[in-house]
Amino acid sequence: QVQLVESGGGLVQPGGSLRLSCAASGSIFRLDAMGWYRQAPGNERELVAELTTVGRTSYADFVKGRFTISRDSAKKTVYLQMNSLNPDDTAVYYCNVVAATAWGTRAVDYWGKGTLVTVSS
Repeated sequence: QVQLVESGGGLVQPGGSLRLSCAASGSIFRLDAMGWYRQAPGNERELVAELTTVGRTSYADFVKGRFTISRDSAKKTVYLQMNSLNPDDTAVYYCNVVAATAWGTRAVDYWGKGTLVTVSS
């Protein structure tokens, strides 16, 4: 199986920055994509940013120009640099990877437990 360990959440003032990290480990044969989702109270989980192994990135409109996703392939780690944070960014942020655990198997989604980001003065 695949394990994901997230870190970097916390309390930050409006206009501040945070950097989230997510390290993947376990029986990983192939990583197709790594990304971040978030879920605010009362809302559905939504895509924040995603990065595929061929280098294609996608961002939600509400974070374009403020957040940057990157990865260290050797460490199987994905990062989310979040700048110009505002209270609407308050949510639990979840790491997501799409990975296959063996040759010939289908890649499936794996999720981290989430890290809370609170933007408040």
